[in-house]
Amino acid sequence: MDIKDINSAIMFGNFTNEQLNSIGDAIRYARAQLTQQKKRELSVGDSVKFRNSRTGGITFGTVKKINIKYIIVNEAKPGSIVSSNWRVPANMLEAA
Repeated sequence: MDIKDINSAIMFGNFTNEQLNSIGDAIRYARAQLTQQKKRELSVGDSVKFRNSRTGGITFGTVKKINIKYIIVNEAKPGSIVSSNWRVPANMLEAA
């Protein structure tokens, strides 16, 4: 069974409201576990990258701080003394 089959079964299946709530709870739990795993893999000073939702491009930076929900990433622009800090969900980050 692939993801398309799963999506199709959820969208067009005959699930009750209680069953759909259970599916939603399972998805939220799995997402939280992925976030925790990613936070354990990262530490302050690591080089990371993420897809910038504003520009659609890839942004590179270093981990400045690890908070409960978000990771603070410092984007140092080459050739510039100005840097930007981004609050990024942990599951959006990849090692650079």
